[in-house]
Amino acid sequence: MHISDAMLQGSICPVTAVVSVIGISAATYYTMKGEKPSASRFAAITALIFAGQMMNFPIMNGTSGHLLGGVLVASLLGIPFGVLSIAMVVVIQSLVFSDGGIAVLGANLLNMAIIGAGLGGMLHSILAIRCPGARGDMTALAVSAWISVVMSSFAVCIELALDGKIAFANIVAAMVTTHSLVGIGEAIITVVSYLLVRSIKSQQNHCITPITAAIVIAFLLSPFASEFPDGLAWMAEKYRFLHESAPVFVGMLPDYSISFISNEILSVGVAGLAGVIISFFAAWIFHRAISLLSV
Repeated sequence: MHISDAMLQGSICPVTAVVSVIGISAATYYTMKGEKPSASRFAAITALIFAGQMMNFPIMNGTSGHLLGGVLVASLLGIPFGVLSIAMVVVIQSLVFSDGGIAVLGANLLNMAIIGAGLGGMLHSILAIRCPGARGDMTALAVSAWISVVMSSFAVCIELALDGKIAFANIVAAMVTTHSLVGIGEAIITVVSYLLVRSIKSQQNHCITPITAAIVIAFLLSPFASEFPDGLAWMAEKYRFLHESAPVFVGMLPDYSISFISNEILSVGVAGLAGVIISFFAAWIFHRAISLLSV
């Protein structure tokens, strides 16, 4: 779902940047007014989302998908902190790993943080009220997780069309169909992860369990994730709406690899571990800053 600099290069970039800044600013404002998860829990869940997004799973026709995590993190941390958590992951992915371009950072934040966690989290809240009980809540969680992926993919289609890269009608059906399948995986992962995290009894394990899971996923499992292109990258190749241009910025660990480690599996694992550590401490520091400003 990450848009690269080669996909969008028009006025849509600053427009989405402004919308994202407004949305993230609003989320930050509400985090200062309402209840807050602990800094360690916010950091651990953010690190877990980062690791989860590294795990691409195959879907069909040589394509893959991965967790977006918007509804999951919104349900665990609350919608404002959910938006900020996804935003931090997207920024780290772009700046450190060159996963999603700098010029299109606003579009990626809009699609995954504002729409995925913000609107997806709101939808879950509405559905949960209408579907009482534990089973109803899990149904609401799964449905909203699926819809959040479809909404994000629909937003990408609009952005590409407004940028003039491809006609909306030419891509929307294929894009939404592909991500409807990705959404099934999103729904399953969201429900299972939510149940596992919410079942933790002690306050201490609310941090230890997610960060341990993040380390295991990033270091041990991510090197074996599907190598198929994700749905958006596959669409870009099929419909040829990629620009031939050098990247605006290259991160320290591009493509989730360590240049001086020759073993590919170890290289990806160490890069993933570095991402988990960066995500954890960046989120922890951000939470502490918000807490200080709220006093």
